[in-house]
Parts: sequence; C-alpha cells; structure tokens
Amino acid sequence: MTRIISGAAGGVRLDVPSSGTRPTSDRVRESLFGALEASDAIHGARVVDLYAGSGALGLEAASRGAASVDLVERAKPAAAIARRNADGVRRAMGAGAPPVRVHAAAVGTWLRRASGPFDLVLLDPPYDLPDAELAENLAALARVLARGALVIVERASRSGAPDWAAAGLEPLRDRAYGDTALWWGQPATESQSR
Repeated sequence: MTRIISGAAGGVRLDVPSSGTRPTSDRVRESLFGALEASDAIHGARVVDLYAGSGALGLEAASRGAASVDLVERAKPAAAIARRNADGVRRAMGAGAPPVRVHAAAVGTWLRRASGPFDLVLLDPPYDLPDAELAENLAALARVLARGALVIVERASRSGAPDWAAAGLEPLRDRAYGDTALWWGQPATESQSR
C-alpha cells in the first residue's frame, strides 16, 4: 500500500497504476523527505514532479507544506490516477491544500511550455529512460528553475549520475538505497558557469 507518509495529509492512501510505473518505496520517500525538510526545501516551495506516475512524490510535498505542485505524467491512465490521488489529498487537507495541477503530457513537451520558476523538482523517470533523453529534459528544465532550486533524480543505482554539467547544473550529493539511487543537483553557480 502506498500512502502519504507525513504532513497535513499523512496516512492518506494513494492508488497506483497497475502497470507502467514504479512507485518510490516508502523507505526512499521517507529518507528523501526527511532530508528535504532538514534543508527547509519544502515549505512554501513551488514543486514539480516529472514522470509523476501516481503523484506520490509531489503529493508528499503538498502534504508537507509546498506552495504549489505540478504533476507531469504522459500515460493517461496514470495521470487519471494522479488526479484522483490529488483530490484525496486536497480533501484531507481542506482549505489549507495548495493548488495541485496534473498535466497529461510528455515531460519534454511540458517543459518546453512551462513557465516556472520551480524551487524543487522531483524526477523519477522509468529506469529504461535513455541517458540522452534525461539529459535533454534536465537541460530544458534549467530555464525554469528558481535561484537555489533543488533537482532530485531517482534512478537505478547502476544507471550512474545524471549529466548535470550539460544542463548547466551541478551535483550536490547522492545516496543509494539498494537498487534505487537519488542524485541531488542545483543550478550551477555563476562562478562555475563562466
């Protein structure tokens, strides 16, 4: 069972698509969001969850105080489930719920028209997503990031780190959880981009 771990909607159950997605485990989400809260990166943040699947990552951010959340999912059945999950979180949070928008679109297409700026970006692409496509999406994302934004990529540990430099981003840290790894990045500082 997938659920919201903490915050105003803590305990709300989330539906997950029957196929085509790989939900982030509770253990990984708990560790990720604990680190994000310790960094004060969620409260008031404009969040985008790319390759959202059920929307669990973005909705966890909503529950923990994000100002707004955009969920981007290409598969229409998964986007429909993300909408239902967003409605459940919204009901649980009541009047304090942030706006949550679900976009049934390919990540690259959505990024080309997105306006941002975003403070926190969560990317959980399919493990078989080619490195070149991930690099293209990171490069497209760079233009809609707020100063000091965080970008977190979840992939298979064996995939290796994203190509941060090609996208004008720099690595911050990484951590493996068995077969899953999280890579943290941020916009490159001006001194490094020169």
